[in-house]
Amino acid sequence: MERYKNHGGESGVVAYDIDAGQIIVEFHDGKRYLYTEDSAGAANVARMQELARAGEGLGAFINRHVRDHYAKQIKWGPL
Repeated sequence: MERYKNHGGESGVVAYDIDAGQIIVEFHDGKRYLYTEDSAGAANVARMQELARAGEGLGAFINRHVRDHYAKQIKWGPL
């Protein structure tokens, strides 16, 4: 997982992991969610990847566009 830069300072996102067609997002509460092209749409996943790399806007985007469209919640442990 890569630490989310959080340039805006108010995000609930703390880390992310990007792979082809998917992104795992970890929040302050320790929960991790896998978003895939199948679950959230290819355009949404691509935008989430861009925002994650930029370090700004990812949490807001998730709340507005893909909140419950994750493929699964990932339990703690090695990915």
